[in-house]
Amino acid sequence: MSHQIVSSDQAPEPVGAYPHARKVGNLLFLSGVGPRQRGAKEIRGVTLDANGNIASYDIEVQCHSVFKNVKLILEASGSKWENLIDVTVYLINMKKDFPIFNKIYAEYFPNKETQPCRTTVEINALPTPIAIELKCVAIIN
Repeated sequence: MSHQIVSSDQAPEPVGAYPHARKVGNLLFLSGVGPRQRGAKEIRGVTLDANGNIASYDIEVQCHSVFKNVKLILEASGSKWENLIDVTVYLINMKKDFPIFNKIYAEYFPNKETQPCRTTVEINALPTPIAIELKCVAIIN
């Protein structure tokens, strides 16, 4: 089965040795996608303390930014938002952030016929000072 590495020139640069996505057959596997912006040091919706740790964050701003980045990678890969079939969500504060995330998520997936499967987990930290990351699988038509 053929496979191809995909990179987007608009999505944020990976923070390690991995691609934005990999095509395998008609499936597209995205690496973890956060709310960072390409070429920017500041992360929208995040305030850092003097040590570079999260002092405060706006989960709503980060959710919209993450979804935008996922869309950029999907489009660079020849897929689209409606082709997502599985999403794993990583939150650093489930109790505080899940209700807000869930509301925004429903706005991005209003059609029950195209809603992907989803798993949401709370984790202690992410590789950069962010509060949310998505790991996605999509199909390519």
